[in-house]
Amino acid sequence: MKQIKAKAKKVKLFIMDVDGTLTDGKIYIGPQGEVFKAFNTKDGLGIKRLREKGIIPVIITGRSSEIVVARAKELGIDEIYQGIKDKLAVYRHLVDKYKVNDEEVAFIGDDLNDLPLLNKVGLSFGVADAVETVRAAVDYVTKQKGGEGAVREAIDLILG
Repeated sequence: MKQIKAKAKKVKLFIMDVDGTLTDGKIYIGPQGEVFKAFNTKDGLGIKRLREKGIIPVIITGRSSEIVVARAKELGIDEIYQGIKDKLAVYRHLVDKYKVNDEEVAFIGDDLNDLPLLNKVGLSFGVADAVETVRAAVDYVTKQKGGEGAVREAIDLILG
């Protein structure tokens, strides 16, 4: 835990996956094709606290949804990347844009498509219900499941 706290002190960018991380991974589709996702308010307050401490919150997700845009806007997240197949390419763009190095970036994810990024950043988190390969690869596995406060748990660890 000492090593994780040392890594956490360096974080300037906090990147989050959405489905299975900021949400429980369930996607509800209504009769007119509308999509619903549930976000945890505890995660939202944590994200606002990150911003207050000068840490930039970022969303990189493989799916695209107007719901994610609305939630990000509500939380003041300006860096939103949706429909991304190569999360590392977006990561490289962000590292250049904000002039940070790998050690200054944290990422939280839950599935195999998150592994390249989880293996690159300075501090990696997997949610409690992440696939086993992710849980084995990260620095810290949250006690909370995706969509149930896992992001807040990671943020609280970063903010000390």
